[in-house]
Amino acid sequence: MTILGDILNSAIHSWDDLGEGVLGDRWERLNDQTDLNEFGYDAFGYSPEAVKRILPLVAFLYHRYFRVVTKGLENLPEGRVLLVGNHSGQLPFDALMMVSAVLLEGEPPRMIRSMVEKWIPALPFASTFFTRLGQVPGIPANCIRLLNAEQGILVFPEGARGISKSWEKRYQLQAFGQGFMRIALETQTPIVPLALIGAEEQAPSIANLEPLARRLGLPSFPITPFGLIPLPTRYHLHFGEPIRFRGDPNAEDALILRRVNKVKDTIQQMLEEGLRERTHIFR
Repeated sequence: MTILGDILNSAIHSWDDLGEGVLGDRWERLNDQTDLNEFGYDAFGYSPEAVKRILPLVAFLYHRYFRVVTKGLENLPEGRVLLVGNHSGQLPFDALMMVSAVLLEGEPPRMIRSMVEKWIPALPFASTFFTRLGQVPGIPANCIRLLNAEQGILVFPEGARGISKSWEKRYQLQAFGQGFMRIALETQTPIVPLALIGAEEQAPSIANLEPLARRLGLPSFPITPFGLIPLPTRYHLHFGEPIRFRGDPNAEDALILRRVNKVKDTIQQMLEEGLRERTHIFR
């Protein structure tokens, strides 16, 4: 517990050391090609000013709380790109840190949009918050529209199956959906695989109250030792080399699944390599 205590103490006392000048410089250089209306929102409700207001908190979580170590950012191509990652941790801190990596450390800084579960817009308050920060309901038409506008999109083909995994299934990728591959083929978008080590341990699930989840209209209701507060496990985020596919987006499922499994297998190998390199969940 000494390591955990030191991390928390350092995080609490480091808020003022984030460097507003550095954040301001990155914000000024942000490569954001979004078309905004006269009220400062895009067609999906995204507000760059809302992101700017929470940027210090995001930087705190990225640099001080999860202390993200990012590798391979140079693999991110310009223009349209699909970032495909593993999903874990019960709450989407993993998605936030993946997006933050490109915003806080990418050259040039970019705002990555992420596809979220279709039931998210039904949540009171949270739906508006997510929308203002650039999250978009995971409908193919939305993703295609943004890619055609040369945006970067983050997707999790595991969906809720990934983020709500039980402890014994940690770092074991669940079944991938095929939608992202059909979209990549239709829009001729390169895929960059992402592997995140650390989120599985931030809130280990010891049980899933499925009957309660069904009553609440949620995909799961995990029970974790520390509730909704994640442990400050250290994140290790790996950006793989772009993978480009060609073919018919309306091909039979078997042909699409073959390509999907290539992406899935790549991410699984990246996870296994990252786990071998890691020396401690808090370091």
